[in-house]
Amino acid sequence: MTHVTLFWRKGEREDWLKFGKPVADRIVSRSERIESYAAGQLFALVRWASNDYGTIRSTLDIVRAVDGHEPCTPVPQVDPGGDVLLSVHGWPKVAQVFRLIDAIEATGIDPCDVAHDHWRHIHNRMAGREVPRSYSPARHRAWLQRKALLP
Repeated sequence: MTHVTLFWRKGEREDWLKFGKPVADRIVSRSERIESYAAGQLFALVRWASNDYGTIRSTLDIVRAVDGHEPCTPVPQVDPGGDVLLSVHGWPKVAQVFRLIDAIEATGIDPCDVAHDHWRHIHNRMAGREVPRSYSPARHRAWLQRKALLP
C-alpha cells in the first residue's frame, strides 16, 4: 500500500487530491488524514502553502502507487514514494495541468485510467515549454487494449 498524508490549515497549508480512488482513508486529526492506494493506482497530489506575503508553494504530482519491491521515487507526504509520472511546480503550471485534467474529464474519461505515458508526455512537454497533445478517446481505447495485453 502507498499512503498519502494530507494536511489542511486554513489559509496556511492545504493539500488535496485532484483525482484518485483510495482503497482506505483514515482521519488522524481535524487537520490531517491519510489515504491509501493499492499498487498500480494513480492519484494527483496537490500541495499549496502560503505565508503573510502570499503563496510560497504550489505543486502537483501525478503518481502511480508502487508495489513493495518496485523501485520508487521519494515524494513528500507519500510513503514509501511512488512512480512519478508528472511533477510541476508553480501555480501557472499547476493551473495548466488542471485545465488538461478538466479536458480529459470532459470527454468522459476518468483521469485515473489515462495512459501513464500520456502523463509523462505532458510532464516532458511542459518542461520543454511546448504544448502537450490532447488525450483523445481513440488514444484511450488504444491504451486500454494495450493494457489488456500486458502481464
